[in-house]
Amino acid sequence: MSDLAEEYRLEYFEREGFTRKECSECGAHFWTRDETRETCGEPPCEDYSFIDNPGFDESYTLEEMRERFLSFFEANSHQRIDPYPVAANRWRDDVLLTQASIYDFQPLVTSGKTPPPANPLTISQPCIRMQDIDNVGRTGRHTMAFEMMAHHAFNVRDDAEGDYAYEGEVYWKDQTVEYCDRFLDSVGVDLEEVTYIEDPWVGGGNAGPAFEVIFRGAELATLVFMSMEQDPDGDYEMKDGNRYSPMDTYIVDTGYGLERWTWVSQGTPTVYEAVYPEMIESLKENAGISHTDEEEELIHRAAKLAGHMDIDEAEDMDVARDNIADRLDVATSDLTDLMRPLEDIYAIADHCRALAYMLGDGIVPSNVGTGYLARMVLRRTKRLCDNVGIDAPLDELVDMQADRLGYTNRDTIREMVRTEVEKYAETLDRGTRRVRQLARDYAERDEAIPTNDLIELYDSHGIQPDMVEEIAAEFGARVDVPDDFYSLVASRHESGQAFEEEFTRAGDELDNLPTTERLYYEDPNRTEFEAVVLDVFDREEGYDVVLDQTMFYPEGGGQPADHGTLSSEDVTVNVTDVQRVDGVILHRTDGDPGKGEFVRGQIDATRRRRLMRHHTATHIVIHAAREVLGDHVRQAGAQKGIDSSRIDIQHYRRLSREEAKQIEIRANEIVRMNSPVRQEWPHRHKAEEEYGFDLYQGGIPAGETIRLIHVAEDVQACAGTHVSRTGDIGTIKILTTERVQDGVERLVFAAGDAAIQHMQSLEDDLLAAAEAFDVSPPEVPETARRFFEEWKERGKQLDDLKEELARARASDGEAGEEVEIGGTSAVVRRLDGDMDALRATANALVEEGKIAVLGSDADGAQFVVAVPEGIDVDAGAVVAELASMVGGGGGGPADFAQGGGPETDKLDEALASVPKLLKRMRDA
Repeated sequence: MSDLAEEYRLEYFEREGFTRKECSECGAHFWTRDETRETCGEPPCEDYSFIDNPGFDESYTLEEMRERFLSFFEANSHQRIDPYPVAANRWRDDVLLTQASIYDFQPLVTSGKTPPPANPLTISQPCIRMQDIDNVGRTGRHTMAFEMMAHHAFNVRDDAEGDYAYEGEVYWKDQTVEYCDRFLDSVGVDLEEVTYIEDPWVGGGNAGPAFEVIFRGAELATLVFMSMEQDPDGDYEMKDGNRYSPMDTYIVDTGYGLERWTWVSQGTPTVYEAVYPEMIESLKENAGISHTDEEEELIHRAAKLAGHMDIDEAEDMDVARDNIADRLDVATSDLTDLMRPLEDIYAIADHCRALAYMLGDGIVPSNVGTGYLARMVLRRTKRLCDNVGIDAPLDELVDMQADRLGYTNRDTIREMVRTEVEKYAETLDRGTRRVRQLARDYAERDEAIPTNDLIELYDSHGIQPDMVEEIAAEFGARVDVPDDFYSLVASRHESGQAFEEEFTRAGDELDNLPTTERLYYEDPNRTEFEAVVLDVFDREEGYDVVLDQTMFYPEGGGQPADHGTLSSEDVTVNVTDVQRVDGVILHRTDGDPGKGEFVRGQIDATRRRRLMRHHTATHIVIHAAREVLGDHVRQAGAQKGIDSSRIDIQHYRRLSREEAKQIEIRANEIVRMNSPVRQEWPHRHKAEEEYGFDLYQGGIPAGETIRLIHVAEDVQACAGTHVSRTGDIGTIKILTTERVQDGVERLVFAAGDAAIQHMQSLEDDLLAAAEAFDVSPPEVPETARRFFEEWKERGKQLDDLKEELARARASDGEAGEEVEIGGTSAVVRRLDGDMDALRATANALVEEGKIAVLGSDADGAQFVVAVPEGIDVDAGAVVAELASMVGGGGGGPADFAQGGGPETDKLDEALASVPKLLKRMRDA
């Protein structure tokens, strides 16, 4: 028996007459009321037996099943709470998407640092699990988007040391299993058919015993008893190879899949017909998919075996399909032709629901974080639609799900989808050439294009593996696509910090020092204070001074630290940086004021006021951006400064000049309202309940109480210093906007006197330009436009002359060597001219159907190689070899490449080698 075997021996099992057995197929231990049962009941040990034979008292819709579950637990002393967003990085800094209901309470509640919103509680939490993406459609049961119905209880051991936000035991394993039995019984399930499989749970440094609850082949629930933490000296060795010990808190963490319960209650062939019935029929009709009675019967039979198609269980999906076909007594090709379009239809419906959740909760498609995952799902969905012949616009399909889920921002969702589809088409155009080049290279080496290259093609260009296969086949290249390809892609982007890490320190020198009293929250306008020096630490550059209280604001939340001085009777030292570490504030100084001394602190008042104006203006600008652009706008980063500040916002398209002006106008309207700027310290659950997780625009604070800043209608959790009223800012001027990455727009702005200085500087530039043009300031734009057009026209004329010269050179047969390569003329010449001249001449030669190999010593030894379409010569390979002869490098696509090196004395020798080089490459 395993170390945890005793953890599974429950009084409830003994009281109810359960027997512990070992599965004859997989060897797992399970508990059952049926003494004759030999298997655990889970596929592949048993097939689905609820299809066409559900075993519930009635058929439930998603909405009915959700309400049945929540009402049951409400009637059993659990408080119902509202679900959280699917973007878990709104309240956590260690994950991106919500993958289980327990994510809502990690890490602050599960660690005992903050209390749960209720104890015990029940919830139905929307989740997205990207690791299931490759299983969707195939197994009949996997959905990437799903709701996890759950009930949770948060307990603390009686002998626990330390302060915890909750205490005692609410309930534990026996009552949890009893609740599960009672709910199963309440919907008509025969409890004799239910098995509880022992399956220890491990995740995120925690572990505990767990049960999988199986009925007629379907896993209906998982009951996790999170009670251990990783410990190299722990008593329990878990399946991840690590050892664990009991922790002070122990959590009931259950998960009842809403979609799975709905499916089993209906007994449909797959979960998709139960969850998306209208959409499945609509998609099948659009794609022209219909089945005979005989095919429908085969689909039903295949559905009962679909559990064997699980990528996580089957070693090879082709073999798994073969085995199913053998059991159904049909040809594998016939079964594949029948099921593949249906599987694509199922995946489209599921992916559209996932997109509705993601975009509806304000995730903006981009190339990082949650935005990347949304883009990945969207592109895969578009490809599936194309494969199966769906001609309905993707934004309409996603909107069907958004409507069903009750989102009110459907117009924005549709616009985001349309924008992404357009971007995808542009990306594919750019990426196809790269695929051809790779396919050619690997075909020549007789090697399959490796998985890492497939993932990179998808990451960089959106090229999906089936498209790579199509293109590679043209060149005879092989492609081995792993069955879990999309899971591998997602795993690249699912982890990582959502926010910058806080300042940390080494050592324990601050452990005995008290928390520094923060005077800057009492009156941020004060610039003088008195304090006692508690300790001084000598550093490589200066000293770190700890005071009992301070007005100096430590760097944090994108706001730089205050500067100023500390003065005793004997010395004055300059404060050049301030940091907060575990509640202790360190003042970096250029001198030692003396431990135990009484000092007077003086803040640099001008710097402080400018920082306060810019920080408050940051709140106003993002609020104005949300009003102008939509509620999907969220902060992606910010940095406050003295002369200007910047804020990065999530948005799905480039900001127009008109939108930037509207944001600026709205921001200054808020300034002129002269509203008070208020702070409050509510309990975090009360704050989250009232304002949602948009509170955490700039980071996620710990603790039971959090500091909120109210600026007009904007409310954010914020630790910075602010002006007293919005009118104290004076004015806000947006200086520039730019796209810092796909899906993220940066607004740079100035506030107060800094804004006035920027406007004066712009006026000076305008006057200087007017003087240079000898026109009045209003005439500058038109004059500059006229000068630019004239300059551009002259440049065009110069380019035309260069092309004429290039054509003349191309027809000058005496200017170099011309050789025959497989029936094609190759011109090898040394020219006087720069790289532009080389390129123009090469293009002219290609237009005549000739290979061009040109060299020049205008700026070192330079080469350009151009090859007409259909000629089997790789320009990039030729340039690479020539450039290596002159001590440099270069390359490019197969049709046009350039490069060079510093050794000009070897240019002629390199050009002389070209005929043999071309023949060798062609014969290779």
